[in-house]
Amino acid sequence: MIKSVNRALHRALLCLCCLVASPAALAAEAAAEQSVGHDVVDMYIRDDVYADYLRFLNGREPLEVTQFSGDYVRRDVVDMVLVQQALALGGFRKSFTYRPGNINFRHSNLLEQGKLLLSFDSYWYADAKAKADKLFISDAVIRRGEYFAGIFYAPDNLAVARITGLSELRELSAVSTSRWRTDWQTLASLGLKHVMNEPVWASQAQMVNRQWVDFMLMPLMPSLNNEFRLDEIVLVAHPNLVVQFDGSRHFVVSRLHPDGERAFKALQSGLKQLRARGTIRLAYEQAGFIPDLKRYRVLNPIAPQKNSPE
Repeated sequence: MIKSVNRALHRALLCLCCLVASPAALAAEAAAEQSVGHDVVDMYIRDDVYADYLRFLNGREPLEVTQFSGDYVRRDVVDMVLVQQALALGGFRKSFTYRPGNINFRHSNLLEQGKLLLSFDSYWYADAKAKADKLFISDAVIRRGEYFAGIFYAPDNLAVARITGLSELRELSAVSTSRWRTDWQTLASLGLKHVMNEPVWASQAQMVNRQWVDFMLMPLMPSLNNEFRLDEIVLVAHPNLVVQFDGSRHFVVSRLHPDGERAFKALQSGLKQLRARGTIRLAYEQAGFIPDLKRYRVLNPIAPQKNSPE
């Protein structure tokens, strides 16, 4: 009887200790949940991308996707599917719990701090290289010369709708952020009247929507008729003109996350298999991301360059 009471008292004390545990202990426990021993990894992702990702899958698993044409497919969605296929092919078996929201540079900070395993949204090589001490950088998924952006503007902004060439574009204003090195350098090279520096992506879209600036550059969205919608924001892409970016895009994995090194090795292995099968190039072509250049005119064709990243 006494032993039973003692055991009950011991259990009660343990429960009490759990209730009054220090913040440090609770933080340690939370961190442990991200350790190698657990099968689920939290992933933060922009809410509009996640919504289109779910619509594109339409009940399928990412590993079941073999065709990348259709409704709601866009560059971000293709990235998200390909990275999961590559991880699985490379032997990384953990699943993801998605945390959608208005994710922007907080996302990058979480990666650098080791609180986020990887980014489902590929990075420009210049941006990734600047953080190479904290991030593993994958092989290129979008190679140099493959990235074209649409000129997105408010539907009733006739100043943008009527342009036919670079000289007319130079009379307009645009918005981006200097934190996106390749985007910023591309806009700077166009010789525009003015480029607004705004770090929050949703605010950029709102500025274009309200015509405080004329346009922003975004990947084409052919499955959505090249029309971007977010809440009350509506933007359309110029029907005939595109801008070419001088750079390659790569996935990044946190060096400080407990699963980082293992995930990166799996990712690299899987990407090599997808590249050898022709899946990566085909995915972006089917999605319309690599556009039909018989339909579009490139305002700023990039010059060939040796020794650039893949």
